[in-house]
Amino acid sequence: MLKFYYAPLSPNARRVWITLLEKEIEFEPILMKLNGDQLQPEFLEINPFHHIPVVVDDGFRVIESLAILDYLERKYLTPALLPNDAQGLAKVRMVQMVTANELFPKIITLICDSPDSPQFLQAVEHINKVLQFLTEIIGGYTFFNGEQLTLADIVAGTVLPFLPDLGVSLNNYPQLQNWCEQINQRPAWDKTKLSDVDFEEFKRRVRFLVKLRRREINQDNQTDKTK
Repeated sequence: MLKFYYAPLSPNARRVWITLLEKEIEFEPILMKLNGDQLQPEFLEINPFHHIPVVVDDGFRVIESLAILDYLERKYLTPALLPNDAQGLAKVRMVQMVTANELFPKIITLICDSPDSPQFLQAVEHINKVLQFLTEIIGGYTFFNGEQLTLADIVAGTVLPFLPDLGVSLNNYPQLQNWCEQINQRPAWDKTKLSDVDFEEFKRRVRFLVKLRRREINQDNQTDKTK
């Protein structure tokens, strides 16, 4: 049976979790508490980079969430979550990469910086650019590639619905607002959704990690100046 190493607070793990549920793949969930579980020798043998999610399927290990999604799509063919045509595939990949590279980093800023800070305001501006782009992709359809759920919806659907809770309204983007309402009603989203308490814990963990990273950068800069 496929083993799924995950933590409910992780958006990257949640996108894999939703995919497993949407494809109705039988799996063994292995909860990682992220308070040291990921640093244990037995897990480091599976993923030396100590990150989740990870799946192990028939002895084959896959790390990195987007690689896992591609693996599940090719190994478990139905229901199909990737289109076969070139334009449809390009749309899915664009939504995935824009979510990962353009949207999620700015969400980190929303969580960590004050709403009146220049960093926060710049993040909101960039996020609105992303929302306009995604609006153009989805057009008048139910999902990002027409009327069928794809991996684009799954990846964006673990990030974009949180924007209103972080100070970015979707009122000016009715297509995306309707899309959020539609996917949040799906059983896979409902089963994996974060409670309010979990969401606050997710933000707390993000702030801690960012603070730690900024401290490391400052220390590195100070070290460079003394050389």
